[in-house]
Amino acid sequence: MNARIILVDDDPDLLCLVKMRLQAAGYEVEALSSAEAALGALSARRADLLLTDWRLPGMDGMQLFAIARERYPTLPVILLTAHGTVPDAVEALSSGVFCYLEKPFDGPLLLDKVRQGLAAGAGPGAADGGDWRDGIISRSPAMEELLSEARMVAATDASVLLLGESGSGKEVLARAIHRASPRADRPFVAVNCGAIPENLLESELFGHEKGAFTGAAARRSGLIQQADGGTLFLDEIGDMPLPLQVKLLRVLQDREVRPVGANRPVAVDIRLLSATHRDLPARIADGQFREDLYYRLNVVMLRLPSLAERREDIPLLAQHFLKQVARRYGRTVGGFAPEAVSFLAAASWPGNIRQLANVVEQCCVLATGPLLSLAQVEKAVAGESRAIPTLAAARRQFEHDYLSSLLRLTGGNVSDAARLADRNRTEFYRLLQKHELSAAAFKDD
Repeated sequence: MNARIILVDDDPDLLCLVKMRLQAAGYEVEALSSAEAALGALSARRADLLLTDWRLPGMDGMQLFAIARERYPTLPVILLTAHGTVPDAVEALSSGVFCYLEKPFDGPLLLDKVRQGLAAGAGPGAADGGDWRDGIISRSPAMEELLSEARMVAATDASVLLLGESGSGKEVLARAIHRASPRADRPFVAVNCGAIPENLLESELFGHEKGAFTGAAARRSGLIQQADGGTLFLDEIGDMPLPLQVKLLRVLQDREVRPVGANRPVAVDIRLLSATHRDLPARIADGQFREDLYYRLNVVMLRLPSLAERREDIPLLAQHFLKQVARRYGRTVGGFAPEAVSFLAAASWPGNIRQLANVVEQCCVLATGPLLSLAQVEKAVAGESRAIPTLAAARRQFEHDYLSSLLRLTGGNVSDAARLADRNRTEFYRLLQKHELSAAAFKDD
């Protein structure tokens, strides 16, 4: 991934020349003639370095640096100065400017300073690369600190407990840790412990032998075995039933798993990541979570900030989601009106990143022009805040998930699935029809 540079100068000839030099060196360059335009570009998409002239119409380069420094603390900034502003530029170094270049400057010196700046900012030009954090859109200090810790712990095999509100991106971070680990070329298996019915979770995790229970028509390896050599991510582990907590603890202690109905355990080599939005110490006090398992999971704890704690990332995330959704639906929406961005950045976001993504998708689908207006965004946020499902809708969703789990467990065998559900085949087929599920889609290869 090429480093992205924002270049700002009101001299069109110099702007064109420097842009060509940087592009020839392999960088992605956005060339702009004002500080105001640069701030807009920075809010719309992540950049790795800011290269700006000191003297600009309107807001000058030092004012641009001050705002960029506040919003994007890790962004390296290089100032281009005329001879008369050199003393000021030297003083600016104490404020955090990476370096300054006095005009006229030669091409090799420019490229050398850009390389140094990118390395200092740990952008894509840095030695360790940034592919491991693909999909994490952030520039906030809170997230940068978290990612630095995640990068360090990824190199080990330590179990990691991820804490954070629902929708804050725990699985995204778990996948990033896996990509940064020595196990990156092995499987990453994610399980939501709260989404699988309790009577199916044991078989899903640990697997089962043929005939282990009614409906077990064939031997089936569990998700723990499927993660062998790689990473197992247990989301919402605070919802795991106590009997399964005991079995999971044994897996972590003995490094082996015993499928349901099996006579012998099977050795497994997994790195465990887990996540929850629950207060596990409180659940331990209530007798709902095992203390010994908690300490096994919590070798390293990482807490994801809520979206309200990383507001500087909201414009970046919104533009990222808009680009994805516009491509998916074939829309030509390019961005947000400035007042719409301000509104998004100030909203409360109780549903965190997931809620923001839903709002952006709704806005894009209903867009009537190239820019999303404040009114459209306000309406979508208000609608999303009211989007609590009715009891009937919640029941429908549960039925759908339950039926899917049964079919997956039985390999698409309707008779076995109907027996597990304590329903006759005719009634079970009606339920499948109601939820538009095809048993054939679940049949084992």
